This record gives sequence, C-alpha cells and structure tokens, in this order.
Amino acid sequence: MLLAGFLAQMIDGALGMGYGVTSATILLSAGVNPAAISGSIHTAEMFASGASGYSHYKFGNVNKKLFKALLIPGVIGAVLGAILLTQLGETHIEYLRPALATYTLFLGIRILVLAFRRQQKQKKFKRYGALAGAGGFLDSFGGGGWGPIVTTTLITKGRSPRFVIGTVSLTEFFVTLASAFTFFTLLGVSHWQNHCCTHNRRTHRRPIGC
Repeated sequence: MLLAGFLAQMIDGALGMGYGVTSATILLSAGVNPAAISGSIHTAEMFASGASGYSHYKFGNVNKKLFKALLIPGVIGAVLGAILLTQLGETHIEYLRPALATYTLFLGIRILVLAFRRQQKQKKFKRYGALAGAGGFLDSFGGGGWGPIVTTTLITKGRSPRFVIGTVSLTEFFVTLASAFTFFTLLGVSHWQNHCCTHNRRTHRRPIGC
C-alpha cells in the first residue's frame, strides 16, 4: 500500500496526472476489492489535490469561468460513479476486474501518446459539462482518470496548459471529496476489515484487527 501511494504520487507530481491510474493498477494486481480501491484512492487524493489546487489558485493559475463549468458536472459524475461501483463491486467482481484493468491500460497509453504530441492551435469546445461529468464518473468508477481525461482533452483542444492544469487540479479536490464522501457513506470504515478478514480466512491467515 505504501509503495503504491509513493509511486503514484511521484508519477502524478512529475506529469500532473496519473495518481489514480497508478494506484488502481497496483491495487488491482494485489487483489483488493474495486470499491475499496476507488474509495481509498479518493480519500488519499483529497489531501494531495487540495494542496495542489490551493497552490495553483494562489499563483493565479485558475480560470474561474472554466472552474465553474467543470465543478458541478464533475461532482455529479463522481457521485454517480461511486454509487454504481458500490452496487456492482461485490456481486459483479469477476467482470469488474478485467474491465477496470483494461480501462487503466487505456489511460496509461493515452498519457504516453499525448506526452509526445505537439500542442495544437485552440479549437472551439463547448462540451465542458459533458467532459467533466464523464471524467468524474470514470474517475470514481475506475479509481482514476480525471486528469488523463479532462486535462489532456482540454490541452489537445489548444487551451493554455498552465490554466488547464491549475483549474482542473482545483476542481479535482471537490470531485475527490464528493467521491470519497459517497464511498464512506455507502461502505463505511468496517468494509476494510470485513474484506480483509474474508480474504485472509481463505489463506488461513489472521491479520491484525480481524
């Protein structure tokens, strides 16, 4: 868990995105429940995105008009994604794992491709609400994707990387807050212990706290 968080934040700090994708990939391979993965990622990410968003705001990297366009749809999408993952996380686990693994692979490839693409001239783009809603939903449901989807889309449309990254980072705090609160409300803290005990009964090991 510590290694996953360390590697994820190191990548996110270097690229401005990738915390959720990296964490979700590592934790999926460790056999952690998808709902627990997304809930824990967004709880931890609240602190990182809060510090990042506040810093961008203080340095004048936030476009207030863009922030308002992304905020509400992003929060709604995050809540819906968290609710859906919670409902399907236990009963459809055998289908969710390969689907989420494919999704995180797609996001990783998208990050690498866009890293080597030249910045294009600004194009007209009006579907900010739809973009934020999709980004928030997939971020909650897949454990990551807000940055790779929203940030990269806006930059490829020709918007200034400085204001895109700053605005999306500030918005991410509210998106992750809504997602984490939804997971906490629906799952509670006991979900961790219950999953831990169930998993370890099968391996005949009794971890601390069970």
